[in-house]
This record gives sequence, structure tokens and C-alpha cells, in this order.
Amino acid sequence: MAVSPEEFRGQARLPLFASPLRYDLRLRPDLSACAFSGAAAVVVIISAPTRFLVLNAAELAVDRSSIRFQANARLSPSEDLAPSEVVQFEEDEILVVGFDRELPVGEGVLTMDFTGTLNDQMRGFYRSKYEYNGESRNMAVTQFEAVDARRCFPCWDEPAFKAKFKLTLEVPSELVALSNMPAVKETVNGPLKTIYYEETPLMSTYLVAIVVGLFDYIESSTLQGTKVRIYTQVGKSNQGKFALDVAVKSLDLYKDYFATPYPLPKLDMIAIPDFAAGAMENYGLVTYRETALLYDELLSSASNKQQVAITVAHELAHQWFGNLVTMEWWTHLWLNEGFASWVSYLAVDSLFPEWNNWTQFLDEMTSGLKLDALAESHPIEVEINHASEIDAIFDSISYDKGASVIRMLQSYLGAERFQKALASYIKKYAYSNAKTEDLWAVLEEESGEPVKDLMTTWTKQQGYPVIYAKLNGHDLELEQVQFLSDGSSGPGMWIVPITSCCGSYDVHKKFLLKDKTDTVHIEEFTASQSADAEKGKNFWIKLNIDQTGFYRVKYDEELAAGLVNAIKAKKLSLMDKIGIVEDSYSLSIACKQTLTSLLRLLNAYHDESDFTVLSHVTSVCLGISKIAVDATPDLNKDIKQLLINLLLPTAKKLGWDRKDGESHLDVMLRSLLLIALVRLGHDETIHEGVRRFHICIGDSKTSLLPPDTRKAAYLAVMRTVSTSSRAGYDALLKIYRETVEAQEKSRILGSLSSSPDKAIVLEALNFMLTDEVRNQDSFYILGGISLEGREVAWVWLKQNWDHVFKTWRSSSLISDFISSVVSPFTSDEKAVEVSEFFADRIKPSFQRALKQSLERVRISARWIESIRSEPNLAQTVHELLQR
Repeated sequence: MAVSPEEFRGQARLPLFASPLRYDLRLRPDLSACAFSGAAAVVVIISAPTRFLVLNAAELAVDRSSIRFQANARLSPSEDLAPSEVVQFEEDEILVVGFDRELPVGEGVLTMDFTGTLNDQMRGFYRSKYEYNGESRNMAVTQFEAVDARRCFPCWDEPAFKAKFKLTLEVPSELVALSNMPAVKETVNGPLKTIYYEETPLMSTYLVAIVVGLFDYIESSTLQGTKVRIYTQVGKSNQGKFALDVAVKSLDLYKDYFATPYPLPKLDMIAIPDFAAGAMENYGLVTYRETALLYDELLSSASNKQQVAITVAHELAHQWFGNLVTMEWWTHLWLNEGFASWVSYLAVDSLFPEWNNWTQFLDEMTSGLKLDALAESHPIEVEINHASEIDAIFDSISYDKGASVIRMLQSYLGAERFQKALASYIKKYAYSNAKTEDLWAVLEEESGEPVKDLMTTWTKQQGYPVIYAKLNGHDLELEQVQFLSDGSSGPGMWIVPITSCCGSYDVHKKFLLKDKTDTVHIEEFTASQSADAEKGKNFWIKLNIDQTGFYRVKYDEELAAGLVNAIKAKKLSLMDKIGIVEDSYSLSIACKQTLTSLLRLLNAYHDESDFTVLSHVTSVCLGISKIAVDATPDLNKDIKQLLINLLLPTAKKLGWDRKDGESHLDVMLRSLLLIALVRLGHDETIHEGVRRFHICIGDSKTSLLPPDTRKAAYLAVMRTVSTSSRAGYDALLKIYRETVEAQEKSRILGSLSSSPDKAIVLEALNFMLTDEVRNQDSFYILGGISLEGREVAWVWLKQNWDHVFKTWRSSSLISDFISSVVSPFTSDEKAVEVSEFFADRIKPSFQRALKQSLERVRISARWIESIRSEPNLAQTVHELLQR
């Protein structure tokens, strides 16, 4: 047993001899002084003899004279103990309260007063700025995930320490104050009012939420009568209508899917001007960036509409998967995020089937595959040893790979069995905590399949396999090897759900690849199809049907040629067309396939008109265009023209102007293609974008630039901007300063640094550091930096590193600075230079991002060397240009 507070220094997890049952919290935020005061009374269960209580506290001033522990509170008020020692270990973010004698086993109450700062770091209890009647004001907001409740009140700030919370807020009487539960009583005393809220059900600290400010709202109800409200800045409530409709329908859908009603009496969703994440699923009070919740028919793009739907559906899925059933520790974060990501597509596909949402899910899968092909990736279940490591795993592995392996498992088990098992899991662990193994156990019991053995290979080891497929007579020989983008082969082995078809989707085969190699007899598909093996052109085999498996496939030359013919003959599904081009692109990056063969494959998509397929084709085209600048400067112009020729026919059919009766996906496709053509340097598209922009700002003819084509026009303007001709840049800044719409601001910020003029790029980066750009929006400018501006951005980052780290250090946005500035480089020499700069500056918050960025630089350098050694590249490019 510990004999002094020092025994707890350096501990990553709280001891288990005491745990909270109930928090009674009283908070009084002072919005003008940007401070708050509070009082906490926590009912604690002492489960083993101890004279210490150890909990979390960070950036709080705890009044030591106020601390008391009342043991056996219900029986004897005389057991009121003052601590003999109180120690805060700031580095470990823990508070140790010691007493002269052992605390008795059983129930007691710990009380204390404290004060804190409403910080500007977008975490803990913080301030966000907004305008009301032309005046700048502060609102108070909480963001506690992952470990920042401790910045608002002393608490057991780990997800497994679930408790009930009863909040009381003292706020200015004219303001709106929201929390997880409805208010049950309100008293006004002059300029202040006191609001008492219903007690919450059992929940984790990171889900507690408070927002105080001036807001409008709109409301509706679910079929079960749950009241749902959208809160916005005053005057913006109409922009919440779409999200409100999605929210109500999603709650009804999830109630049926999980066979469990939404457990709280209300659901509020609120748009916050300063918000580091996209959204946060706080129980009963979900907080969002404005761009993730608000949608305006006249001002927002189709892609923004879709993103609002996905984000709302994601956060509301958490009300079951995350809030009702919570991961036991952050190692199991993916249980929250992977499932919410997967279920959000299920919901949106049900609400908007015309969006072809499951095909668009491959965007998420592609993101997960790209990150997990790095040696500096991590397993889905990653060991977390300290709170400082948690932010780094809120990434594409936890979200996108997590969602993808769930989709793979659902496909293997079947939708009905999978849904039934999930409902059982939710019921079994409601108001409790679970580990990954608990989910596998329920799924295995319900399905009778070896779920644990299968899925453990996907969640406990990083990476994934590439399946080499080779035709040997009438045998299809398969071999799995861990795929890595640097061209090496890792040691991983998986149980792989293989699906395959031969010449038709009507007949397919499904089995588990449990060993390194296996052989499939083509006759097993169907005897008639095996005869086609001799026919050549009509013969094709596709593995990983509709990309349900989280792996890549490398076909031999004969099989690859058959798939190219199948693409041209329109024999393949949209998902399979996407899978083939994405696999080929990644294999080329890893130098397992030539750029020459990738360009020939892309040519098979020349008359493609589907948005979901072309979104991946354009992404591959832009990737090739970027690497060609450094790899083949002599061929760069011809390669760009080849890629332009691929996209231009469909872009011309769509034009710049919206047509009556066109689909949601066609509207998105127009934007996608115009932006791609501008980035590829297509003069005609750039000139038209500039023309429309200047007419629009000169005559206020906004119809010439509807929301879906504005980004293309803004990028076109910036491609023509220079220090000697900067009118377009200044015009965009003027629009930025005059608009109040978050989506419009983000469009402009994402364009400002895309100029080929290095001085303009530098100006845009410096603009990001001014008060005119919210800290949350830095990644828009970082993500838009032109290739010509790479070196300028790197020099700028080095010069401004101390300021950048101080300003963004406590949020995941610090990683954006590293990734956006470092990853575009393509030489080993630059990787060394970057490593040397950060050698004595590395911090846990961005260490993983730095390692991954440096790995990407080295992968690009290796790819460039491979491209330069291709003997037939120039001939192929010129040959394809003649077609």
C-alpha cells in the first residue's frame, strides 16, 4: 500500500481502490473574465483500505482548505475528515488527497472547491468567440474527449469509471445554458440565474457537456416522442433544418437496428464557431463545427450536404456505440469510432439511397488502406500507456480501417446475423464498458462462426495483406504477403475472407484464406466459365468482390489484362472498378507495378461518367501529376495532358452550369472534375473559372458561381495570382472578411495557398497566424499549399515553430502542420533535413505524425527512382496521347 503521495507519481492509470458513483457539480463560468469557479461533491466507493484518494485534475486551482471526505456519509456526519496532505502532479495530471488514517471501506463523499480558466485551446472548458449585433462575445463550451474533463473539474477521468452526474450552472440570466440532461428548475437572482439539471444515467466523464451562450433553436420529435433540437448562432437556425431531419430519422432507425430505444429524454445538437474536431458525441448534447451541422440550400454545396448527413449519423450512432456501451480503455477506441463510422453509412444509405453511399464508403476504406501501408502505422487495438498518446490514435486506423473490417465481418457473417448479434451486445453491456474481446464473444455465440480467431488477426496486428493472384492452367494460385508502400514485405499473416467471381457476378466463391498460400480450381466457379479461359478476351477473374475485404490484390499479367477488358466492356460493378484502380495505384507507389501499366489501366476509364468511380480516378490522376513533377520533368507536361484528356470529356458534358433534373451525384461530379482540371493546369477550365469569378464579384451575379463550382473558380483565380498581379487574391480576402458563412470561409482558406507564386504562399501562411483565421481552420490553408510552395512552407514552419507549437500543441491540429508541410517532399535529403530539425523538438502529441510524414517522403523518393528507370514510359505516354 502506498505510504506517500510520491508513490503515485508517473502512473498512467488511476488506482482501483476508489471509484466514483455520483458527481454533484456546481459551475459558474465568468465569460468576461474567461474564468470559472466550481464545487464538487463526489460519492465515492472505497473498495480496499487506503488513506489516499487519487483522481485527475489539470490546470485547476483546487482550494485545499475546502477538501473534505465524509466517510459513511449516510450514517455518521461526524466522520468528516480534512486531508493531511494534498499534492498535484501537474505532469501526470493527477491530484492526490492523503489522510492521517485509513478511509473505511464503503461509501463516502469527497467535496472540494476549485477555479479554472476558460482557455483558448478548444479543449476542457474553453471559450469560443462569436458575433452578436456586431459585437464580439464569448461563449463557454466543453470538449472533454479524450482526457480533458479534468480541466473542468477534478474527476476519475477514465472511461471505465462510469458515474451519474447532477449539474447546476450559474450563468448570466440572458444566456442559454445547455447540458446533457433537461433542466428541471431555474431561479433568477438579478443578473444571474441558477439552472438545475436532471441527473444523467451512468456515463463516462468524457461525455459530460456544457455550452453557455446566445442561441436560436429549431426542434422536432422522434416517433417515440424524444425532443430533438438544433441550436445555432442567432439568425442561423434555418440552416439547421436538414441536420434536424437527418437526426430525427437516424434516431428512429438506430432504435430499430440496435433493438434499444434512445435512452435520454432529449437530444440537443449545437454548432460551435471554434471547435477542433468535426463533432463530439456528448450524451444528449452533441457539439459540432458549424460546417459539420449547418446546411443552406443557396449557400452550401452538395458535398457539404452529404458531409452533414454522415457526421450527424456518426455522432448519433455513438449514443449507442460509445455512450451507452463504452470502451473499457482507449486501446479499444476503435469500438467507438469504427462502429460509428460504419453505422453512419448504413443510416445515410437508408435515408438517401440515390447517393450510392456504400460505394462512397470506399473513400474511407482507401484512406485506411493508405495509412495502414506505412511501417509507422499501428494496430487497430493500440496499447495506450499515457494520456499524452491518446490523441495520436484518433486517426484513419481507428475510424476508417475500423469501419472497413466491420464491413468485412458483416459481409462474411451476413447482414441479418450481424445485426442480431450487435443488438445482443448492446443489451448485454448497456451502461457498462466493454473490450474488443467482449464483442467478438457475442458475435461468435450468435453466429456460430470463428469470429475471434478471424478478427484478432485484423485488430491486434497492424497492416494488411496483398493477395498475389496467378493463373496456372485452370488453377488460380493465391499467396498473401503483408503490403507496405515502401516496397518491403512485413511478417504479418491474416485469416482473409476471400470472395471471387469469374466472368460473371452470378457465380462466385467465398472462403477463408488461413495460410500463406492456397489454390482455387476455376472449375469450382462453373464448368462453362472455365472454357472461357481459352477464349482470352471475355475471360476475367475478380477477387475481393465489391471491395468488402480490407486487402489489396496483385494480378498476374493475364488476369490484369482480362480485367482491363472487363472495365472497357462495362462488366464490373462500380466498387470493383474503384478497387482495381486503387490497388494498381498503390502497387505502383510500392514499385510492385510500373507507372506505365497504371497509365494504360487508367485509359480504360476514359468514358467513365459515374461520380463514385471518377472520384477515385481523379485522386489517382492528381497523385500521378504530383510525382511526375519531380520524377519526369521532361514528360511532366505530356503526362498532365494525358490525365486531362481522361477527365475532360465528362467534364465538358456537365459544363459549369447546373441543369434541370440532374442528380445529386452529377452536381458533385461537376465540382470534382472542374477542381481536378484546374489543379492539372487545364488552361480552358482555368480561364473560364477566372472569367466567372470576375463577373460574379463585379456584378454580384452569384448565379454564375453557385456553391458547387466556387472552389474550382477560386483555385483557378489563385493559379493566375502573383505578387505583380494580386487582384484575385485581394478579392478573395475581401469575400472572406465579409461573409459570415463558415463553408464559404473554408472554401477560400483552402484556396489561398494554392498559388504557384511563392510570395503569395508565404502571405497566405502568415495570414493563417492572424486573428482573422480561427485556430480550428488552420488545416484548410495547410491542405492547399501548392507544390511550388513546398519549400516556402517548410522554411516558414521552421521559423514559426515555437509559435505554432505553443498555439496548437494541445490539439490534434498540431499534426496537420507536420503532415501538410513535410509529406509533399520527395527526396531522402529532405527527410534527413526534417529529421534533424525535429531531433530535439519531438513531442508525443505529434511524434507519430512526424514519423509517418518522413516515411511518405522516403516512399516518394523510392517511387521516383523506379519511374525514372522505366524504359517504355515516354513511348506509352505519347502512344496514349494519340488515341
